[in-house]
Amino acid sequence: MTNRFQFIEDHHHAWGVKRLCAVLEVARSSFYKWRAGREARAAREQADIALAERIRAVHAEWDGTYGRPRITAELCGQGERVNHKRVGRVMRKFGIAGLRLRKRRVTTVPEPSATPVPDLLGRDFTASAPNTKYVGDITYLVRREALRCIPYSIGRNLEDCS
Repeated sequence: MTNRFQFIEDHHHAWGVKRLCAVLEVARSSFYKWRAGREARAAREQADIALAERIRAVHAEWDGTYGRPRITAELCGQGERVNHKRVGRVMRKFGIAGLRLRKRRVTTVPEPSATPVPDLLGRDFTASAPNTKYVGDITYLVRREALRCIPYSIGRNLEDCS
């Protein structure tokens, strides 16, 4: 949406705001609200840059091991009022990441020698008449003891559908 507003801002002298908003299907009030918030966006950008520097300082102080929750707590401990969501957004934006000790759990490992199953429907699941297309699903249910896989066969359950 911002790109549309920026386009209107760049070309409104040539064609006018009303025409550009109509062509790009944008409400004029939305464009003017975006334009009015320009200073606020610039101020927030500067504040984010300043916060990123403070985050980098805390991050470097702890040898790059602190992530969003600890950095937020550290900044709050230093007397700065900051939300953990904002700290996370700024860390993502500036490429700051804490140390991850846990390995990522892989849940599906395909057999390398298996041939892929062809997509006979071509991802088109709409049927022109009843009982012409059948699809299946695998449902995973989490239980206390382990992750259970429950296959469901549609063919067995369609004995008397016609």
